[in-house]
Amino acid sequence: MLVRAITAPGLRRLCRGRRGSAAACFPLGRALLGVRGAEAAVFLQGLLTNDVTQLVGAGDAPPALYAHALNVQGRCLYDVILYRLHGSTAEEPHILLECDSSVLDSIQKHLKLYKIRRKVTISPCPDLSLWAVIPEDTSSLPKRADQALLLTPDPRAEVMGWRLIAKKGANLSEIIPGSQVGDVQDYHRHRYKQGIPEGVKDLPPGVALPLESNLAFMNGISFTKGCYIGQELTARTHHMGVIRKRLLPVSFPAPLPSTGIPEGAEILTESGKRAGKFRAGGGELGIALLRLAHVNEPLCIHLGGDTVKLSASTPEWWPKAAAK
Repeated sequence: MLVRAITAPGLRRLCRGRRGSAAACFPLGRALLGVRGAEAAVFLQGLLTNDVTQLVGAGDAPPALYAHALNVQGRCLYDVILYRLHGSTAEEPHILLECDSSVLDSIQKHLKLYKIRRKVTISPCPDLSLWAVIPEDTSSLPKRADQALLLTPDPRAEVMGWRLIAKKGANLSEIIPGSQVGDVQDYHRHRYKQGIPEGVKDLPPGVALPLESNLAFMNGISFTKGCYIGQELTARTHHMGVIRKRLLPVSFPAPLPSTGIPEGAEILTESGKRAGKFRAGGGELGIALLRLAHVNEPLCIHLGGDTVKLSASTPEWWPKAAAK
């Protein structure tokens, strides 16, 4: 697998704290499902926001795709990353589906509900482990990860580094010489700093809307593919071009309340206008759904008799036009 250049300053800053380490590897508590069979891509095509047929196309097919599975009302059910394991169009399509481990049973039931007579097998992969890899620079990564099942850039955004899938118990130092295992909380802090949602806390099933969740910014949706569940509202919102709220990174000044910031807490402007809701976070960093009209204003959350101040920011990796 060829290595693609990564120049994002956020990645370099994260790794500088690990002097001497070629890359920081974070074990992820996400689950993997194998979707295999002649109709694997066509089956997933009708359930996900992205164009899954790319994974089985001839030529330079992408190794990974980001997508959401939506309900019929067009709200997010599951955020997933798909990985292509088959090597060519001559092989039987074999796709790995990464999801939040807490919804593994639910997503299996969801897929099997629509499987009907498709020539597809769906099965969990408990023998595989999933890692986020944040390299100091691309020269620290092997040109080919022969001991790994897959080593590929994270399809959502360059600032998120790479994804590594290997057999459980694999020696990471042999796969990526000089790498170190990091605390997964550092990975989540990095996500929140960049405003990247992941899992059911950040994207509550049946609540989160894909375009408000920046799905288009994270290469997770095709507006030219055929029909899929939940397409109508998403397409209409896109063509209207009006998105008044978005998920944004937020930060709190120390010290935080001992009880932390509750998920779903209402965020207000200093004048008391409703600005949005806090989704989730870790320490002083988090992610919130905010009205864009109030992003640059001083914000606060009332907790009992206390007022907790916070500030929002626009990620550097967003398209320039979106940051205005």
